[in-house]
Amino acid sequence: MLYFRRPTASKRLLQAAEPTFSQDKSVNMSSLDRHQQRSPGCRDKTTGAGDSSAVRERARQPLQGLKLASHAVLEKAQQRGRVKCSKCGGSRMFFCYTCCSLVGVGVEEIPLIQLPVKIDIIKHPNETDGKSTAVHAKILAPNDVTIYTYPCIPEFDREKVVLVFPGPQAVSVQDMLQCLRDRSTNRSHDSCGPRPKRLRTEEVQGSTQSEPEWVSGSRVAPLQKVVFIDSTWNQTNKISTDERLQGLVQVELKTRKTCFWRSQKGKPDTYLATIEAIYYFLKDFHQQCLGLEYGGEYDNLLFFYSFLHAVINTAKTAAGRS
Repeated sequence: MLYFRRPTASKRLLQAAEPTFSQDKSVNMSSLDRHQQRSPGCRDKTTGAGDSSAVRERARQPLQGLKLASHAVLEKAQQRGRVKCSKCGGSRMFFCYTCCSLVGVGVEEIPLIQLPVKIDIIKHPNETDGKSTAVHAKILAPNDVTIYTYPCIPEFDREKVVLVFPGPQAVSVQDMLQCLRDRSTNRSHDSCGPRPKRLRTEEVQGSTQSEPEWVSGSRVAPLQKVVFIDSTWNQTNKISTDERLQGLVQVELKTRKTCFWRSQKGKPDTYLATIEAIYYFLKDFHQQCLGLEYGGEYDNLLFFYSFLHAVINTAKTAAGRS
């Protein structure tokens, strides 16, 4: 299973498609959940062409049931075209993936999300920034997400941090907290570790936010941080086997399917984009660890991803290909 593949949106498809969006907030289960249950994959496999309204409707699947902020601001920004980033001068659409900052869109125009735990993302240095969905999480949850570029990895407390990565010893989200509590009680792990290397993080603007009201420290204890690896599958081994990540409780998302619009040959549809992995982890955490009914609290983590999904699939469907 892979959590770290990065989607890339082509400039031609972004400019050609004109998606529309709607929400049905009366639906308790999103179309994404229903699609996960009934389909072996989550990608839009429609190939037939039709009238424009039918094309747009097919392209919205399976993300249309999410409780998202309005995409009107992104539609307007798309119509205006690419804008130069004020920091690096790069030509960007919506945000600068190099500087982790918004471009052509105001911070007050996008949703900002509070997360119940802090998230660290370890990004492979050889991967193209423009292919990473990790920046989505940083921009939408700026106070709770930090991106490190490997080999920069902070020092983690093995009793309070988990790594979302598959493996023979990986546990489910549901069993994760108990594993940490048992570890804290036993204190049988090696407490000595290498000193962390100098860090390089990407910062993004954001106001100071307090902990969400619905999160109780006793509920999430002892968990303080969740680590994700942002890399292609072929490059994950170097990071996942780094000694600074050894000994962390590993968590695996076993039942989730990707909605990524471009598949990798020979790879299963359980290979998730980084933003998908973060979203699904938090959703499972909310329900299985906090014991709360999910009401779309983290849906806006897919704010950019769902828009790009519709744009790409609208263009693909209109062109008559999957």
